[in-house]
Amino acid sequence: MSTITYDDFAKLDIRVAKIIATEPIEGKSRIIKGRIDLGDDDQRDVIIGGAQYYRPEDIVGKTVIVIANLEPKKMAGVESNAMLLAADVDDKPFWLTVTEDVPLGSPIK
Repeated sequence: MSTITYDDFAKLDIRVAKIIATEPIEGKSRIIKGRIDLGDDDQRDVIIGGAQYYRPEDIVGKTVIVIANLEPKKMAGVESNAMLLAADVDDKPFWLTVTEDVPLGSPIK
C-alpha cells in the first residue's frame, strides 16, 4: 500500500451529507442515481454503488460521508458530483456515517 502526505490528505473536502432522493438507472443493476444534501443549499447528483444489495428507497434519509471536491464523472448518463465513502466487504458497500446528529456539510478532519 502506498502512502500519501498530510498535504495530500488536506486537499480532500470530506463532509457529512444526507441522501435525499434516489432512483434506479435504466439498464444498470449495480448503480443508482442519488441526490445528496450538503447543507447551505448545496445539493448534488451522485452515482451510488451497491444497487444489487440495496433498493433505492432503502437508502433515502441516510446520513453519509462524502468526498465533495472529487472531479465530476459521468456514468450511465448521470454526472456524479461527489463520492460516498463506504467500507467494502465482498463488494457490498457499508456507508460511512456519524453516530450523532451532525449538521450537513460538517467537515471531516
